[in-house]
Amino acid sequence: MNRCTVVLMTAALALASLCANAQQPPATTLKPPAKTAPGVSSANSQGSLPSEATFNAFLKHMFGWNQDLTWKVVDIKPSEAAGLSEAAVVFNTPQGQQVTRIYVTADQKHAFTGDLVPFGADPFAVDRELLKGANGPSQGPRDAVITIVEFGDLQCPACKAAQPNITRLMQEEPKARLVFQNFPLEGIHKWALPGAKYVECLGQTNNDAVWKFIAAVYEHQAEVNEQNVDQMLKGYVKDAGGDPDAIAACVAKPETAKRVADSVAFGEKLNITSTPTFFLNGRRILGLSSNIPYDAVKSMADFEIANAGK
Repeated sequence: MNRCTVVLMTAALALASLCANAQQPPATTLKPPAKTAPGVSSANSQGSLPSEATFNAFLKHMFGWNQDLTWKVVDIKPSEAAGLSEAAVVFNTPQGQQVTRIYVTADQKHAFTGDLVPFGADPFAVDRELLKGANGPSQGPRDAVITIVEFGDLQCPACKAAQPNITRLMQEEPKARLVFQNFPLEGIHKWALPGAKYVECLGQTNNDAVWKFIAAVYEHQAEVNEQNVDQMLKGYVKDAGGDPDAIAACVAKPETAKRVADSVAFGEKLNITSTPTFFLNGRRILGLSSNIPYDAVKSMADFEIANAGK
């Protein structure tokens, strides 16, 4: 978008984050909303949610003048913050797309954008405590000073894009532990669920091999499809040093599907809506593949190590 467009959009609704980021590749892949009738709002303790039709009318008035900008409202729900509703909107331009959250006041007379962040003397304490339940494949020392939990999807392009940065961070931070938590976005990624099952099974039998497997799947992501997924993933299991037939047998078991479902439920408890979502000692990090520079994340990790226990 040109400078004039940026200024106008910013003035229109203080969408500074959208204007800055819409020129970037998608930082995350958004989870599709729960199935509800289009345009129908549901009641909650805060009153009625704005309908999809209302949001679309609002966005048309705000941005309909910009022929290079389109959007899709993908989720409308009560916000974590009392008295607010929120919608996830995917904005598209010729340069790329960006997921933006729009918050609406209870009287539905005002809206604003941005990210709600936890507040308090230790703002990440609640999520840090919840994340102790992360049980996916891990690398790094068990007594690590910092723990990074990634909620990922093997078919997610943004997850693939984030991989080099998280690999580099683990190489440069020997006091860090990384946990990969499955969060397949089945509604938009047709082979993400089988991929998650392979991660679950291989991770239980060969923790070293599962990381090689994850890297291989990301590397060849474009070559995998719904028809060849089992053949391709078994090949990557073999290349990683696992037993492809044993892993495939594990993948077919009902308990494997349950473990993946439990991982997704765990992510939903943490209000995960997109992949990849990282937590660094409880601090939520989105956009590691594009919008957040590597050096900034490295500085966060260094800060957490330097202030451990303080």
